[in-house]
Amino acid sequence: MKATKLLFAAALAMAIGAPIAGFLGGTNMAQSIISTPMRVPFLHELSTYRLEEKSELASLEGAQEWINSPPLTASALHGKVVLVDFWTYTCINWLRTLPYVQAWDEKYRKHGLVVIGIHAPEFAFEKDLNNVHRAAKDLRIDYPVGVDNDHLIWRAFSNQYWPALYFIDSQGRVRYHHFGEGSYQQSEMVIQELLAEAGAGGFDREPVSVDARGIEAAADWESLNSPENYSGYERTQNFASSGELVLDEPHAYELPARLRLNEWGLSGDWTVRKEKAVLNKSDGRIVYHFHARDLHLVMGPASPGTSVRFRVLIDGQPPGSAHGIDVNEKGEGAVTEQRLYQLIRQSKPIVDRQFEIEFLDSGVEVFAFTFG
Repeated sequence: MKATKLLFAAALAMAIGAPIAGFLGGTNMAQSIISTPMRVPFLHELSTYRLEEKSELASLEGAQEWINSPPLTASALHGKVVLVDFWTYTCINWLRTLPYVQAWDEKYRKHGLVVIGIHAPEFAFEKDLNNVHRAAKDLRIDYPVGVDNDHLIWRAFSNQYWPALYFIDSQGRVRYHHFGEGSYQQSEMVIQELLAEAGAGGFDREPVSVDARGIEAAADWESLNSPENYSGYERTQNFASSGELVLDEPHAYELPARLRLNEWGLSGDWTVRKEKAVLNKSDGRIVYHFHARDLHLVMGPASPGTSVRFRVLIDGQPPGSAHGIDVNEKGEGAVTEQRLYQLIRQSKPIVDRQFEIEFLDSGVEVFAFTFG
């Protein structure tokens, strides 16, 4: 089954949302959400299927490895309220939800909540256990993580999205699920009601307060007019270099004289493969015409342990105060590991800008652009 991320427009609609009373007419929201074990999602969610009447937790036995925990089983979790969070470590949509999941784990663990992260990779390098362990450590994830490289648990939940949250009651039944960013207060109310059903009490009913910064900061949805895009030929859109993409073969690309909004192009000697573009010689460039506060690039060195220097420009100039956390004011940085790099974070007003990254060394693999 092909794994797909949130569609840009759908994610934007979810972020904008609607007033709580608009969904439930002012009734107790959490009670309405979980009134039956298997519930059709809210209208603003992306899926309308009902989960089958089965124990999805039984699929935890399919995890390739466990991080921060011995292997977890459905029987061991009986009597616990469980939050299953599907993630992959380069997904910007998931990264922006992580502070909330961590806050819920910290607040409700002692009251019987078990948070389980299921790492289901999107890109091949995300199957590397060393990469997953490093990401979990760097992101300060200390709750149990099941590594689902073969997407066995993913399929058992009939899941299709990163991020995806599944709320499971003390009897092992999925009572609610939420796909994508947002609706954090609703999700926390579900946790509280499921814990109350299980006999837990003594927790503060006020929702957690999160001060997310860096990559984890919420997107500037009002200014976000650029959707996620890929450099590999399987899923790329709006490629504008002269001529067409040459598949799986080295090719010298040239940039067009002008790019329209959300068009992108390559310059230099690249090999474009199914899920990535690989730079064969130094001084290769990527240019992207975008409209967003943040610009990120998922990339890594082709050879582990190596470093690829790069320089970033925005509208032909060093980014200055608009630099992301992975570059300095001059736009200088280096690709040292396979992950998401934040290259631009600019202040308002947000307008159409032209981004350029020049790689001073060969051997970089570029996978995806994401925005915020």
